[in-house]
Amino acid sequence: MAGADARLAFVRERIARACDLARRDPAEVQIIAVSKGRTADHIEPLIAAGQRDFGESRVQEAAAKWPDLRERYPDLGLHMIGRLQSNKAAQAATLFDSIHSLDRASLLDALAEAQSPPCFVQVNIGDEPQKGGCAIPELPALLARARGAGLAIDGLMCVPPLDIEAAPFLALAAKLARDNGLAQLSMGMSADYETAVMLGATHIRVGTALFGARG
Repeated sequence: MAGADARLAFVRERIARACDLARRDPAEVQIIAVSKGRTADHIEPLIAAGQRDFGESRVQEAAAKWPDLRERYPDLGLHMIGRLQSNKAAQAATLFDSIHSLDRASLLDALAEAQSPPCFVQVNIGDEPQKGGCAIPELPALLARARGAGLAIDGLMCVPPLDIEAAPFLALAAKLARDNGLAQLSMGMSADYETAVMLGATHIRVGTALFGARG
């Protein structure tokens, strides 16, 4: 199995190819290595290979492993990419550099009170009841409330439905971002990040392609 250096180089190469086709600068695309369920022993080889941004889905898991890692590697960035409970907002605000899963007014209020780092609003792009995310018709009101509360909103985040062609959903997210004056898009995972980059992703969230399959 390829090592961390080879996996990271492969992902970067594919991003560069997608950017070339889309006439974009690869420097516009930030790779977030999805490290949920991975131990420090899994993470450190990627750090050594040059990866600097990581994503976690659970506050408790992040609190258990990242303070030590960030003390040893102070230039790392940590992103909250999972569903966030409002009662964990204050803890998340101290742990993470960015929250990618703001999706409702109660969480917005909790994050504003906690002086949250910059956020992405998660949109339920496929209108799936089992997934988190703001409903598309409710997006303008949530953005207005966030801005009124002084919360920094960097962009939109989405997770397209499984087992369906992702491109139409990613294109819709890009249009929603443009329509609402947002420059950044957190979208694209191991199976579709090249398509996401071609459609405007600025942050891609990649797990298996960087860490390898789980044992």
